[in-house]
Amino acid sequence: MGDKLSLKLDERTVHGKKVAKLRKEGLVPAVVYGADMEPVSVQVEDGVFTKLYRQAGTYTPVHLTIGSKTKIAMIKDVDRDPVKGSVRHVSFHAVNAKEPVIAEVPVHLTGEGESEAERAGLIVLQAIEKVEVKALPMDLPEAIEVSILGLKEAGDKVTLGDAKLPAGVEFVAHESGHGDDDAEEKPHVTDLTVASVYEPAALQAANEAAAGDAEDETAVEAENGEAEAPAEEAEAKKAE
Repeated sequence: MGDKLSLKLDERTVHGKKVAKLRKEGLVPAVVYGADMEPVSVQVEDGVFTKLYRQAGTYTPVHLTIGSKTKIAMIKDVDRDPVKGSVRHVSFHAVNAKEPVIAEVPVHLTGEGESEAERAGLIVLQAIEKVEVKALPMDLPEAIEVSILGLKEAGDKVTLGDAKLPAGVEFVAHESGHGDDDAEEKPHVTDLTVASVYEPAALQAANEAAAGDAEDETAVEAENGEAEAPAEEAEAKKAE
């Protein structure tokens, strides 16, 4: 974990459509909720929250101060204006410092540009950008690091099993959801590929083939009238 992140919130008495006035004043309406508390309506300066969000994301606990009360919380949801991109509402999920939480954290590759594969002109592509982990709130890592220094030739790869997890942190494995005992067993989370090595020519050929398939699908949809569906739906909504 990096430095402790803190945020002061003011209780909010404005609700419903009246919050539009708050936004015009540069304030973001928010709510803090949790298992052992009643939801609290709060507000925070837009610039202050935006700066914090860049540091915390949705995986770093934040120490909230609301009046005389303090809470440890995660930023659960940030609602943005689809046109302006401005923050319209924020949800904070208060957590217990002594109880594990699940959070999605970034996966960072270390040793980029230094592997034998890259020095030989091969390309290393990252396949997983984020992964869910379980840990106590204050033990959540800012990122999971996986070294690619050992990659040498096309076909080589690194998996989540190659990551060095901090103490008290574990990956979250999801069940396949299949009830059939004969169904193929889902790979363990640590077997998931994080990055692989490719020959540049083979990668280009694969990209060109994928682009060709996409063009073919678009052509078929156009012939069947499916490509026009979005526009038709838009017109229908205007008429409603």
